[in-house]
Amino acid sequence: MPLGNQLMLYPGEDFLLGPGDLIAVRVFMQPDYQATVRIDLDGNVKLPFIGSVNLRGLTVRTAQTLIAERLRTGEFYKNPEVTIQVLDTVNGSVMITGEVKATVPVATQRSLKDVLLTAGGLPATASHTVKIVRKKSDGSDEVLVVDLGTDLASSTAANVLIFPHDIIQITRASVVYVLGAFQRQGAVPLDQSSPLTLLQLAALSGGINFEGNFNDLRIIRTIGTDRKVVDVDIKKVRDGKAPDPVLQANDIVFLPTNAMKATLKGIGAAGVIAVVTILVAAHAY
Repeated sequence: MPLGNQLMLYPGEDFLLGPGDLIAVRVFMQPDYQATVRIDLDGNVKLPFIGSVNLRGLTVRTAQTLIAERLRTGEFYKNPEVTIQVLDTVNGSVMITGEVKATVPVATQRSLKDVLLTAGGLPATASHTVKIVRKKSDGSDEVLVVDLGTDLASSTAANVLIFPHDIIQITRASVVYVLGAFQRQGAVPLDQSSPLTLLQLAALSGGINFEGNFNDLRIIRTIGTDRKVVDVDIKKVRDGKAPDPVLQANDIVFLPTNAMKATLKGIGAAGVIAVVTILVAAHAY
């Protein structure tokens, strides 16, 4: 790796040095002072003129200041400007938490897209708005919020750079709740890559049961602190006689049962035949 290739180096001077890190130490305008060394298990490096220096747990900025001070007090240089470049690390990794749980190795830097794809991509249950938590030199956290849009693969926002020790937080995507006369009830995650319509939701829920009251479906939508109920005839929607509404996050789709249909379903086919037989007999009588 060329020492001057800044794109392959750690950003800024806030990176924390540790055992195993390979660093290049230079003094500005002093071509005779160059050292490429790896920090040992105790955090020490051996440098020209000043010997062993412990850099464990120091930021690059603090390490530069420490080495410059040692060179100055030893009267090797009057006012040395020391630069440290991190060439490699065995300590670099990124943790992903939330809907995706993984630890991805990052030796120097990688794009957010590359890190997420290495972890297997985003599942349908994952939000496309992610948080990146980055530790600053003063110990505080810097939080970056990135909106990946609908498609991770083509998202330009996903090109943001990720560095070792970053934490990527991926929350659960918004959901729609299904209740009533559907084959499967519960929460259905909204896939942010495409809108979800009522008919699509019905299909994802296994379809509508026989006893469903088709003309009495209700979409309960929360707007601010208010709840609004929208009545929909899903039979008309299915037959193309009414628009297929697009659902929003946290909508509740409730389909009541038709009492007569529910009774017929409860007694089964044999029961229906028995009832019909009785009615026919009574009519004949």
